[in-house]
Amino acid sequence: MRNFLLAMQDSELSSLKRQRLAIYLMTISGIVFRSEIAILLACHTIGLIWAHKSIPLPLVTAGLTGVAIGLALTVSVDSFFWQQFPLWPEWVGFYYNTILGKSSDWGTSPWYTYFVSALPKLLINPLVYILCIPLAIGLPSLQRRTAAILVPHLAFVAIYSILPHKEWRFIVYIVPGVTAVAATGAAWIWNRRSKSLAYSILALALTASVLASFMASTSLLLVSSFNYPGGAALERLHSLAPIDLPSTKHIVNVYMDNLACQTGVTRFLESHSKRPKWIYDKTEDESELLDPVFWQKFDYVLAEKPEKVVGSWEVLDTIYGFAGVGLVKPGEQVSYKKEPFEKGEDVATIIEEEGLIIKAWSQFENVARKFTRGWWIRVKMEPKIRILKRQHN
Repeated sequence: MRNFLLAMQDSELSSLKRQRLAIYLMTISGIVFRSEIAILLACHTIGLIWAHKSIPLPLVTAGLTGVAIGLALTVSVDSFFWQQFPLWPEWVGFYYNTILGKSSDWGTSPWYTYFVSALPKLLINPLVYILCIPLAIGLPSLQRRTAAILVPHLAFVAIYSILPHKEWRFIVYIVPGVTAVAATGAAWIWNRRSKSLAYSILALALTASVLASFMASTSLLLVSSFNYPGGAALERLHSLAPIDLPSTKHIVNVYMDNLACQTGVTRFLESHSKRPKWIYDKTEDESELLDPVFWQKFDYVLAEKPEKVVGSWEVLDTIYGFAGVGLVKPGEQVSYKKEPFEKGEDVATIIEEEGLIIKAWSQFENVARKFTRGWWIRVKMEPKIRILKRQHN
């Protein structure tokens, strides 16, 4: 992507070299890492063909070379580790989620979601799409170069909007390009800040918006860390099990439900100890989940809804996740405590390490509320995943 952006400023020969390198790298990335990059690459390739009024042979060579290298890498490595030949993981995922349409099983959104919701959240700074991008597109001196970057990116988002299932991570690749276009408009304003009062005010607003966006991004980073109760539940189970399990236990069977697998459970979090040996299951077949015999083999279950788990179980622990934000009024105090809490209480109550983390956050909040006259926004939490332990009669 960086080479696509730099190519806009180079001579024709140098530009072609950068475009060739960009196609080469994006082709490998799409084949090995994320299949949606291939759609973004296709949009850019069509844009390049349109600009050149032909199909430059170096670009074709770069694409074919990238395909060959990418397939050789992913098929050989993944086939070996999965013991299944030939295996191309990104094609399997693309076929299952896109061609078969199975991604819709994880939820659907309207076609316009990316444009009205995901993109503003990704860009955060409202001046990016309210001021900077329209300015960069509208000025004749900037129009050609900025359109060459922006149009393929927006075409990619439009194509991906056809799929009913939508997540911001599928279109995050457009952020560098869109930001570059916005930076062009911002630079145009900044270079004229001394020419008039209006430009000076706009330049000041841009500077303030960057600082505000940084603060907002930092806050959202903290909030987003509470969106993965599944991963937190699995880590918590691994810390509780050595205390809870008898020393004679050699195999531990764990079932993880749909929500747990969507919110942080990965193969990287699995325990690879030999004693006891951990075996994980994430069966989704409804008929199996209704069979009492299916549940008899498990020692622990990570469940969103314990009532759906057949058999006799006790709640070993409860993991909380993000449940929105609430407004704290002037004079209102919310105590920081470690014990269990009711739905909607403050985020600090789920932090296990009460020492420096709680003190630092409390001090920051006290200082910030002086500037806001006592008003504050509090992150709310609610129970998400229960760690269930089998009860033996």
